[in-house]
Amino acid sequence: MSKLLSNGPPSPEEFQRQLTDFMRQHFQTLGAKTSSTSETAGSAEDPIARPSDSEFRFDKKPRDVKSYLDRFVIKQEQAKKVLSVAMCDHYHQVRLAREGKAQPNYTKQNIILIGPTGVGKTYLIRSVADLIGVPFVKGDATKFSETGYVGGDVEDLVRELVRRADGDVERAQYGIIYVDEIDKIATVSNHSGRDVSGRGVQTNLLKLMEETEVPARSPQDIAGQVQALMEMQQRGKKSASVINTKHILFIVSGAFHGLDKVVRRRLRDASIGFAAKNQSLDDQECIDQVTTRDFIDFGFEPEFIGRLPVRVVCQPLIVDDLFTILRTSEGSIIRQYEQTFAAYGIEILFTDEGLREIATLAVEEQTGARGLMTVCERVFREFKYELPSTKVRRFVVTRELVRNPLAELQKVLSLHEREERNVGHQLIEEFAQRFLETHRLKLQFTEAAVEGLISMALERSLPLRDLCAEKFKDFQFGLRLIAQNTGQQEFTLDHDSVVSPDKVLSDWVVASYRSAESKSNPA
Repeated sequence: MSKLLSNGPPSPEEFQRQLTDFMRQHFQTLGAKTSSTSETAGSAEDPIARPSDSEFRFDKKPRDVKSYLDRFVIKQEQAKKVLSVAMCDHYHQVRLAREGKAQPNYTKQNIILIGPTGVGKTYLIRSVADLIGVPFVKGDATKFSETGYVGGDVEDLVRELVRRADGDVERAQYGIIYVDEIDKIATVSNHSGRDVSGRGVQTNLLKLMEETEVPARSPQDIAGQVQALMEMQQRGKKSASVINTKHILFIVSGAFHGLDKVVRRRLRDASIGFAAKNQSLDDQECIDQVTTRDFIDFGFEPEFIGRLPVRVVCQPLIVDDLFTILRTSEGSIIRQYEQTFAAYGIEILFTDEGLREIATLAVEEQTGARGLMTVCERVFREFKYELPSTKVRRFVVTRELVRNPLAELQKVLSLHEREERNVGHQLIEEFAQRFLETHRLKLQFTEAAVEGLISMALERSLPLRDLCAEKFKDFQFGLRLIAQNTGQQEFTLDHDSVVSPDKVLSDWVVASYRSAESKSNPA
């Protein structure tokens, strides 16, 4: 390598030749391995540039998308509707483009999301990406700077899409790029000098949002450039692979603190009489009336904000919303805590009063749904530390436990033998309720059946939820046959039913067929 430094700086051609010789001498094994891999694949093309043969299929309707989002994101009804329509419009256009039927002069529906922290902005977009099946990349606007300055390059987001698509450039070109905290790069009106993290980043994003081609390898990626140089020497000259951003959907979001003041000022200046009426508008009502002019006054370039035609406003979350998230969302954090304690063989049961108290405390954190995790970690910290080393196998989360976790922990530790049977009864009632909600069939456990299940769970050191799932796995299929034959919707389970559920269910099914035959063939 010393040759590279002797006799003054070499010409570009000489530098390339010497660097190639150096790489060949010191990394010959790597080069052979790369060549062998390429031959095995049967192609001399760069893996990152190899297009996918898989077809993109999208046949969703806006209601389908919203119904999917409803499973994970609570509230935000208008936001979910707007997103569902925008996503369907965009990906139907992608499908048409792949079929050679693209609309001329189609305007891409890039989206701007407005809302305070923790209301589900990221969760909304990530859930949609999962439903559609396209790669998803999230970036923070504050980490980028104008190209050529210290900081991240917005083009790296496009390259990250390729990585998320496992090197499939074609699939990456239909992905979603989500840039959070976009409000942080709004420029101040009286700012002087070069703004490399505000206006410069807006300009770079503007190019990507419209349509441009991004090199698959960054010019600053030395390792990638060396690899490309070696491949060129081994396989001959080839053009660098690029990623086209025409069909990449861009979504930006932010809390936009102070935007309400911009809207108020516009409304006040519009008309004295009208302004008087708008003095009573709260901050959220002001945000609902935001216009392109307001975004420009806030500090965005007109060309930049013009490339974000879809405006989605997310509403702040109140106690009832957070309670609903905990109780019904498929992504509820309480499922995480059920799994956490289950890893130690401990069952945790949440009462509605306990969940509502968690939601009440989370609102005080003023971080939206993120406050739920903050509160839960504070409440259950000592429980997670103490209980795994004790014989306690179940406990109930009540309002009192959330308010005073240390005192309730001591009660759990001292009364666990008596309490675990009480909790066992509640867990079995919960199992029956979930069974009813899922299968529309009602199970009623006798006292003997409940005691039998609790005793079996204790003897086997098995969580009661897991025992019920094991005992009554596929139980609903037999009960549905009985319901079809007899119309019966409620079933009482006694001690024999929990000891030998399969035998009892089989006897019930046989009896139901006999009953059906006797009705169809009366004597």
